[in-house]
This record gives sequence, C-alpha cells and structure tokens, in this order.
Amino acid sequence: MLTRRKFMSSGLRTAGAVAAASAATGILAGCAHSVHGHPALAMVDRKITGKASLKAHAAAHGLLAGAAVNTRLLRSDANYARILREQYDLVVAENAMKWGPLRPAPDKYFFDDADALVAFAVQNKMKVRGHNLAWHEALPGWFAGTVNKENAQRFLTDHIATVAGRYKGKIRSWDVVNEAIEVKDGRPDGLRKSPWLELLGPGYIDIAFRAAREADPHALLTYNDYGIEYDNVAEAKKREFILQLLRRMKADNVPLDALGIQSHIKAGSSSSIGKGIQDYIASAHALGLQVFLTELDVNDDELPYSDVAQRDHAIAGVYQ
Repeated sequence: MLTRRKFMSSGLRTAGAVAAASAATGILAGCAHSVHGHPALAMVDRKITGKASLKAHAAAHGLLAGAAVNTRLLRSDANYARILREQYDLVVAENAMKWGPLRPAPDKYFFDDADALVAFAVQNKMKVRGHNLAWHEALPGWFAGTVNKENAQRFLTDHIATVAGRYKGKIRSWDVVNEAIEVKDGRPDGLRKSPWLELLGPGYIDIAFRAAREADPHALLTYNDYGIEYDNVAEAKKREFILQLLRRMKADNVPLDALGIQSHIKAGSSSSIGKGIQDYIASAHALGLQVFLTELDVNDDELPYSDVAQRDHAIAGVYQ
C-alpha cells in the first residue's frame, strides 16, 4: 500500500485544503501542489479510490473535497489529472486566476491556463473556486508604474468584470478579497497597508465585492484570510479585526456570502487550536455566512521526532 509518506515524497502533496463548517454547503479541499510523473503514483492502492476516496469520505459528511491545481501539470501529467478526478470534486487554480498570470500587459489578458482548468472541471463534473480578484500579492510587474489613484478603481472593476464575467455560472465561489487584514500594520481598523488600500482607501473592499456580484450574481462571494486558528493573543486579535470587517460589510449591505479560512498550521506548535476558531466560525454563521477552509496544510518541520511513524501520528493528530 502506498503510504502517506511515500505518496507525498512522490511529488503529489495534498497539503492545502478547503473545508466547511456548514455541512449542507461545505467544502473540504486539499491542494495538490506538484507531481512529476513519479512511478509511485501508478502504485496508488485502489483501496483509497472510489467509495474510499477523499471525495467519498467528504460527501458522507456533506462536504466537498478539493485541490489546488497546477495547470501546466494538469496538461502534461496523466497521473496528476487522474488523481484529481479520482479524489476530488472541486478544484481551484494555484496561480492561473491571480492578477499576475492573467494580466501580461495593462490591455491584455491571458486566459489559456484558467480556461483549461475550468474546462477540465466541466468535463469531469467538478466544481470550481475562483482565487482571487483582489490581493496585495501576485500583482503584475507593470502594476506599480501604471495604476494610480485616478485609475485604480477602473482597473479593479474592469478586471473583475472581465474575469468573473468570463466564468459566470461556472464558479461556485470566488475569493473576492484576499488577506486584507494585517494587525502588525497598526491601523485602528486592522487593514493591511496594501497597494489597493493606498490607492483606493478602505472602500476598495466594498468596490470589489459589488463588482463581483454584478459580474456573477450566483457565485458565493468570499472574504479569505489566514493566521486565525490558534488560541493565542496575536491570532485572537486578527480574528477580532476580521469579524469587525465582516460585520461592517453586512451592515452596509455589501454582497458577502462566505468566510474563507486558510489553515497553515504546524505540528508541534506551542499554541492550541480550539475555542478561538470555534467561536470565530460560530460568529461568521451568526452573520449568515458560510465558512470554507480554503487551504489546509500541516507543517512538520518543528517536530522533534526522527521516526516517520511518530511524525505521521503527530501530523494526523493535528488534522483531526
């Protein structure tokens, strides 16, 4: 049987995941980051496919299992595509729907990779998450010298209209604004000092969500962020700021359907995961929001064990 350790060392890492707190509409997605045609992939035990696959286990709990997809490997590696089909019922682009890859020039779009992913999903009756429409990272090289306070809103709304509009009706949910909170930046509202904030002020968030709703009225519009899982002072403060943002958006009738939680967590951490995230999810539900674990990975670099079985046991405990 192909063990987790051999499976991961073969090149396919189910490291990131999307999950949901709402059983009826939830999502559980793992990010398959890379596969390089390793022969071990051909040895995947059939005991983990079909009724024993990740998507089957997820479906039993009312969830969707998904993966982040490298579109180059999707095209070139048959094993990669096969494992996606066997294990997942939802896909999200690793990079192909971010600004940088989509916008080679201010007046040009490159949709080949994103189109390939959506076509793969449609062909295999899979759902698609869109990631993302507004973020402080992955901006194209021309952005800083071209986008200014006078034209920033036009660039943002035109981008969202073009991208979300192209895939209208084919995207289950969009990460509309990604990682807008950064406590260390010291603002009283907790907002990150990002290019979008500097160009448009705090209103860029509402602008993005309203543009996304207009472009695709039926996609679930998501605010997505990380660093909120642990019961410690820093992450409690970030949870507080994010909830403050969500409550303000709902009060202002900004179209918002879901909260995305990126869970980049560590085996061996000195902080625990428990009441803080449970209360956070409950607070989002109280606002009428769905909750998705949009990424889920456990880093084992800090584990003190050299024995593989001990490390795997500790990692499994963190996931559980």
